[in-house]
Amino acid sequence: MGFAMGINAVLHAVAEATYGVTPASGFKKLPFVSSSMGEERPLIEDDQLGFGREGLDPAYDVATNDGDIVVPVDIAAIGFWLKAFFGPGTVSGTGPYVHGFSSGAAALPSLSIEVGNPDVPSFSVHYGAVVNQLRIGMGRSGMLNATVSLIAQGETAAVPASVAGTPTVQQGARFAHATGLIERDGTPLGNIVSADLSLSNSLEKVEVIRQDGRIGGVVPGVVQAQLRFTARFNSLDLLTVATDGTPVNLTGIGWDRGPSGLKFAMPRVFLPRTKRTINGPGGITADFNCQAAAAPGGHKVTATLVNAVSSY
Repeated sequence: MGFAMGINAVLHAVAEATYGVTPASGFKKLPFVSSSMGEERPLIEDDQLGFGREGLDPAYDVATNDGDIVVPVDIAAIGFWLKAFFGPGTVSGTGPYVHGFSSGAAALPSLSIEVGNPDVPSFSVHYGAVVNQLRIGMGRSGMLNATVSLIAQGETAAVPASVAGTPTVQQGARFAHATGLIERDGTPLGNIVSADLSLSNSLEKVEVIRQDGRIGGVVPGVVQAQLRFTARFNSLDLLTVATDGTPVNLTGIGWDRGPSGLKFAMPRVFLPRTKRTINGPGGITADFNCQAAAAPGGHKVTATLVNAVSSY
């Protein structure tokens, strides 16, 4: 038995056919940067009287398993998380393949996610895991990661052997921050210093009374899609749009790497009116916290992934 090391940790995931029931096969080995998944059961202090100052034993509260998994935005594995957030998409082409995903699905897939430490060894499965939020930051440099926020039903007890069998490895080259692009009506939006894309399924927990203290499931709520970006102030274009309330069409928010690419699109984005703070002799910037809206019969946000993977 050794000491658990993060560098040797593994993550295996599979879509569930039935919520909360872990399949026997079909796992994929996925790259990840960090994980805060784990079931918690806090203690409630006992309130009984008549037993002196020392009191009685505490009781356990309900079980929760909410957490984040930070994953690399690469050309292959990110498709697994896009499908988990949006639901099943479409695929076209014969290689490279074009995968399309759209917001607003009536039902979302649930996952079983095994996180293991082979050094100990110790493996546990987070079952009934549904993606609530997907967040990606854009900048000039650094590693490009996505934060996947999940709500899971529970976690199995740790065991010394993996239940994933021989998982299929799904990993590819990472997209680079430096290749990031935000397009408005097909034209690159210049002078963007940084940006943060935040998508949410607004999941609502089904908090019912159960013997095991866990939730009964989750229900998708209103889709939320926001883009926050900081721009160097050099024209009145964006300020004019923000002032008159005209939505803009952001046709491409994403990255390219050779023949592969990942692009998010928001056809109707509203910009807030914002101030331009002057803090010294340097450049002046403006911060925009934008919200996407759907056209009648359309979607707030879509994602297109082009790669060599035939299906997810």
